[in-house]
Parts: sequence; structure tokens; C-alpha cells
Amino acid sequence: MYNKIIKPILFSLGIEHAHSAAILMLRVVGLIPGGRWLLRKIYSEKSPRIEKEVFGLHFRNPIGLAAGFDRNGEIYRELTSLGFGFVEIGTLTPEAQNGNPRPRIFRLPLDNALINRTGMPNRGLKTALRHLRRPHKGIIVGCNIGKNTATPREEAPGEYLRLFRNLYQYADYFTINLNCDNACREGATFTREYILSILNPLFDFRRGQNQFRPILLKVTPDLTDKMIDEVTNILTTTPLDGIVATNGTHERCKMNTSRANIKQIGNGFMSGAPLTERAIEIVRKIHTLSGGSYPIIGCGGLMTTDDVRRMMEAGADLVQVYTGFIFNGPKFPGDLCRALIADAEAEEHQEAVPQQEEPATENADTEPATPTAADPQA
Repeated sequence: MYNKIIKPILFSLGIEHAHSAAILMLRVVGLIPGGRWLLRKIYSEKSPRIEKEVFGLHFRNPIGLAAGFDRNGEIYRELTSLGFGFVEIGTLTPEAQNGNPRPRIFRLPLDNALINRTGMPNRGLKTALRHLRRPHKGIIVGCNIGKNTATPREEAPGEYLRLFRNLYQYADYFTINLNCDNACREGATFTREYILSILNPLFDFRRGQNQFRPILLKVTPDLTDKMIDEVTNILTTTPLDGIVATNGTHERCKMNTSRANIKQIGNGFMSGAPLTERAIEIVRKIHTLSGGSYPIIGCGGLMTTDDVRRMMEAGADLVQVYTGFIFNGPKFPGDLCRALIADAEAEEHQEAVPQQEEPATENADTEPATPTAADPQA
């Protein structure tokens, strides 16, 4: 039904209108008594084989929804009912902001990709708090937080701390997003000094709390090798709990969409299939450099079950999808879970099958038997 009816309708709309329509449909379903239960029955897959314990949290499955879809925390309960093991809301900023002028999100169907320069539109901290105060026992919600675009860099630590303090009792973990204006390149923000100016006040606040909330840092795939080394060093030498890798990319390599169309769209982050290999590469590098001892959420270009398998083989403990969810629809998280369950069952079966004994070999010192007339070699 989705592919034949709903998807053609949504894709005939502008992408932001389609996004608003999807949000509205899920909100309506959530308001109907038994609506979320029905979503779970239709879409969700559950098995202890794919449950995960990561940074002290129990995940019903490792498939999460990345920030950007539920910007204000309106529908995380409905999204979880579709089969996601966790939902990351945001990016949230202290004050509401409209983002960049439209159009600012573009579909690239030939590449299974999106380009966005939204500028992080959201309704701010107060609205997010109102939504997060709703009961959500058993649902893991991450908060992706950033500064307001207009806030000077020197005032950024105060804005991150304000969000962190106010959301602390309602979120299960936090993702620190330093790319706060996706219309521009921001490699300069990934310096040790700037990162620690953001993180250290959060660490200090957390030390005084009775509850522990993991803090993760989201990184861009456009990092140089030197920047990757620096980020990994911060991970291994500070109380940072993990990495989310990666955000979208500014690169435009190996595209099927014409250069003229790409140039006409202009700047912004690209997500989707062209990002897959780079995102997996970044995860593998951080996993290797950190000795595999720190949690990584793999994100970026996960469009198929094979992409998810490869990302987890590269070292990701959990994964997040976004563009893959846009293109594949509401069955996507359940399809991924079914594939992982099947993989786990196959592995268990393989381990359960007793190893067959090697056939006995003749002793090298034993003389070969004398051929007989019945022997073909005689």
C-alpha cells in the first residue's frame, strides 16, 4: 500500500510538505486509541536476538532514527511503534528558529540521496520539553542539541549547557551537534579546543547528578585523517561516551545526477547512498583507533540491509537511518530487524551444528595396497 499509493502521493509533493504530511498522519494515528499498538502489530519486529546493551541503556533493537525527522519531539512514540529501537529528536536549539529560506531540501532520485540546507528549523527548548514530558516508559529518546545559528561561537558553550541541563531528566542520551549551519562548511569547528569548550561544562554538570546520561559527539564525514585522530583522542581521554558517525557531506563525488542540476541546487549537506562508503570508512577508522572499546552509532548512507550489516561489521554498535527511511517507507526499520534476526538465527544454527570429523588419512609410512584385477587402476 505504501509503495503503490502513499509514496507516489508524498513524492509528488515538495519534500517539506511531504514531511509535514507524514508527521500529521503519525500524530493522528497516535491520537486514536490503540493506534500505536496497531502500528506495532503491523510494522514492528521483536526478538531477544537483536537486543543490545550500549552505554548502560537497553535497546530493543539496534536500528534508530537519526535526528532531523522528529525535530521537535512530536512523534517519537509513534516512530518507535514503527519498529525503531530508539529515536533521536532535534536538532534542538535553545530558542525557536525558522532556518534557511525555502527551497532548502532537494531529492536526488537518481542517487537515492537528499541535499539539505535547512539551517536546523525547530520550535525551541520549551516546545521540546512539553513533548518530552509525555509518558514514554520503555522508549529510548536521544536529544540532538546545537546552538542557535545566530549565536556567536564564543557563546556556544552556554547554549549547549542550557539545553543539556533542562533536558537532562527527560532524555536517555545526548548527541552534541557542532554542525549548526548546514549551509556552510564547518571543519573549523572540529578543533580540540572548541570541542572541549562545549563538552567540559556538560561533563561538569553531569558529575553532580544522580542519574547518568551518555554524551555522544556527532562528526562529519568530511573530516581529514588528522581530525579523525583528534576526535578519537578526545573520545579516549575524556568522559565522552561515544561517537555518532556521520552527518551529511558537502562532497559531490560519483553522482548520477547531472553536474548542472547539482550546481543549480547549490550548497548543503548530502545524505543517502553516495555517503555509504565514506560513513563506513569513518566508523572503521574510529573503531580501530579506539581499540573497539567505545560505542559508535553508525549513520550515513544506510539504504539497504547490506549497508547496515557492513556498518556493524565496521564497528558500529548501533545504527541510525534517515534518508533510507524516507526512500523505503515505514516498513524499513522492521525489514532491517527481520534481516538481523535471520542473521542471528543462521549464526546460532551454524554454531549448534557439530563439526564433522576430518576423514582419516592414510599413514604416510603405510605401504599402498596391491591393486587387484577388480581395481580400475590394476
